[in-house]
Amino acid sequence: MTSEYATFGLAPAMRAGGVLPHGAYRMHRDFLDFIVDGEPLLSSLADLDVISPLAADLGPTVFTTRVRGLLLETEPPLPEGRRVVYGCPECEDPECGVVTAVIEREGPDVVWRDFAWQAGDTPDSYPDLGPYRFRGEQYRAELLAHEAPAGRRVLLVGRRAAFLAKLAAALRTIGIGAEITQDAPSAHADELRGYDAVAFGRTVGPEERAAVRDAFAAAGAGAVFVADAAPIVPLLVARIEQALNHTPQRLAGLRAEGAEALLEVVAPCRVGLLAHRLDRLGRPRTHPLFNGWLEPGTHRIPLDARAIRGEAYVVARTSTTVLVAPVAR
Repeated sequence: MTSEYATFGLAPAMRAGGVLPHGAYRMHRDFLDFIVDGEPLLSSLADLDVISPLAADLGPTVFTTRVRGLLLETEPPLPEGRRVVYGCPECEDPECGVVTAVIEREGPDVVWRDFAWQAGDTPDSYPDLGPYRFRGEQYRAELLAHEAPAGRRVLLVGRRAAFLAKLAAALRTIGIGAEITQDAPSAHADELRGYDAVAFGRTVGPEERAAVRDAFAAAGAGAVFVADAAPIVPLLVARIEQALNHTPQRLAGLRAEGAEALLEVVAPCRVGLLAHRLDRLGRPRTHPLFNGWLEPGTHRIPLDARAIRGEAYVVARTSTTVLVAPVAR
C-alpha cells in the first residue's frame, strides 16, 4: 500500500447533452469531478461516458447521502467494501456499468484502491489507477465544503427532467445554486432550510405543491415559492431572480395590459424590456421591446402585437432589479 499522499479536490464538470443522429436525446448533466493531484480523475478512464455520484441535479437528500457515503459514514453498497465513483449519466443504473473502488480508512487517512469497471458482480481491474492515500482532514473538509452549494439556492420541483436540467444550468451560470427533486417532503429539515426559493413545474399539481409548502413550513424554512409561469428558461430565471432580489429597487412596478407596458421607475436607470411567449405549437419565443435610459416616473411602452400573441410575459431589467409581469388581456 502506498505511503505517499495525494491531494484530493472537487471541481465542476459537465457531460454535454444534445440530440443524437438517430433522434434519441442525450441528457445534459452537471456534476462534481474528483481532482487527484490537480488532475481530473475522469481523464484517466479512457474517455468513458460516465459521471461522478455528485451530480448537481440530485434532490437534496440524495446529494447529502452520497457525500456521507464518500465520507464513509454509511455502509458500502457493493461487496468487498466497494463504492461507485462513476456511473451512467442517463440512469445511474449499475447494470449499465460503473467504475468502483474500495474506499477505506487507514488510521487518520482515507485510501482509494483497487479501481475497477463492473457491470455485474465481477470487477474488471484498472491496474494502472491508484491507489491514492489522502490526508483525512483535507479529504473530509473538501467534501463537506461541497455538501451544500454556497450562496443562493433554489429547489426545482417537477417531472420534466430535461427542461429542469436546462433551467438549473442557466441558474448556475448567474451564481444561483439549483437542485432538482420530485420528493421534497422527504428531505431533512436542515436541508430544506438551506433553500432560498422553490420553483414548481407545471406538472406539479395542487396537492403536491401543498405538501412541499407544508414540509418547508414544518422545517421553519423561509423559502419563497415561484409557480405558474410558462416553461420558458429565461422567463423562469427572471422570475426566480425577482423572488430572490432583496437589493434596493430602481423599478417599483410593472404591468402589461393590452397594447402597452406600464413601468414605474423610482431612480434614473437604463431599462431593458423583453417579451417571452409560447407560440401556437408551444415553442418559446423572445422579442426585444425596449432598451434605454428612463427617468423617475410612470412610463408607457408600446407592445408589438406580434410579441404578445398567446400566453405572454414581459420582463424588465436594470443592473440591480428584475420584474416580471404576465400580459393581461
